[in-house]
Amino acid sequence: ARIALKNSPVIADNRMAALTEPWSKRHKAVTRNDREGLQYNLSNSFAQPTSQAELERLARERGDDELIAAYRDHPLGYTPNGGSRDCRAAVADSIFSACQADDVLITAGGQVALQTVAFALLEATSSFVRGYETPRSHAVVFTPSYQSCQEAPLHAGAAVRKVRLTRANGWDIDLTDLEIACRADTKLILINQPWNPAGTLVSREKLEGIVEIARRHNAWILADEIYRFLEHDAATRLPAIADIYERGVSIGALSKPFGAGGASLGWIACRDAEARQAFKDAMYFGTACPARASELQALMVLRARDVLLERNLGIIRRNLEIVERFLGENSDLFSYVKPTAGCVLWVEFKGPLTSTELGAALAEAGISMKPSYCFTPDPDDGVDQYFRIGFGEEKVPAAIEALARFVEAKRNEWGFPRRA
Repeated sequence: ARIALKNSPVIADNRMAALTEPWSKRHKAVTRNDREGLQYNLSNSFAQPTSQAELERLARERGDDELIAAYRDHPLGYTPNGGSRDCRAAVADSIFSACQADDVLITAGGQVALQTVAFALLEATSSFVRGYETPRSHAVVFTPSYQSCQEAPLHAGAAVRKVRLTRANGWDIDLTDLEIACRADTKLILINQPWNPAGTLVSREKLEGIVEIARRHNAWILADEIYRFLEHDAATRLPAIADIYERGVSIGALSKPFGAGGASLGWIACRDAEARQAFKDAMYFGTACPARASELQALMVLRARDVLLERNLGIIRRNLEIVERFLGENSDLFSYVKPTAGCVLWVEFKGPLTSTELGAALAEAGISMKPSYCFTPDPDDGVDQYFRIGFGEEKVPAAIEALARFVEAKRNEWGFPRRA
């Protein structure tokens, strides 16, 4: 049962352990994602995809011929549980400041990393072990957000409290609300920064406040840092939680910043050796080890990190200008909080349709976006009119042009005629 705490933006979710239906399942059906898809895609949330040919070209340019040869002729045996050392070292060197190779585990993507950590750290039921009672774990998450950032602890069997983020607060985390949500026995706080779906980012001071709350409760912080390195101003980049907090766990992947989701490679970073062993134990029952081909592609990506990030951020900045120009020209219909990181933007539609209805109408016109139901099933979150636009790819300008034509054709029908 979901219970809203009186006069508080905190919601208790006391369902027992079970996998839940994917919120994006309906969206994939509406946009024919499992078939040919739609002509204009504003649903994607990753930077411009790279290609194997591009990775090999960049490798040749820096004289990395041995890496190309290794990729083209590598044994198809198992890799070590938790990943090969060269890949773990590359992630540590490229992504973290304090974490070393031994602090990193390689996973088959970021989704696997989230679930692995939740299952390893959280207890599903009260039980007695060696004469001591182990209570059902308690976790705190934030809504609206990516489904796994809300429900991975639930899948692991934890009792969950959700902290509601609001437009009135600029989608920022309110430390008072977080403190209210935490209990004496809170074991995990799960954050996602930069935040999907709005592309907003808390301040360094706010992050330190979150750490202080976690430390007072002796709680872990699991940080989904999937959009890290796509800050529009590098000066706003937050440190990885695993670098600054002794009970911090950072997860990330090649997908969002580097446009290499097809490599299916992510990571878990944590400086607590006992926790890392628990993560490795949990991995035995999922994706026990990554593919060596993915690890070698990761080496190619991370050795070309600066080149890929410069290219991708250039595309993102240009696309954001185009998106904001469209929204500004149609400000009677749309409003938003300016994103500062990543390649996603959370838009309010002021017209007569919910985002679900708008998404279906756009799909009929060959345009996809992500309605609010992809980020929360709870109408009390107050975001039925919101939808997410992704603007990380080179094809975005054409999609915005199509969206502009659609809006112009619907204005009179919606009761928002264009004024001279």
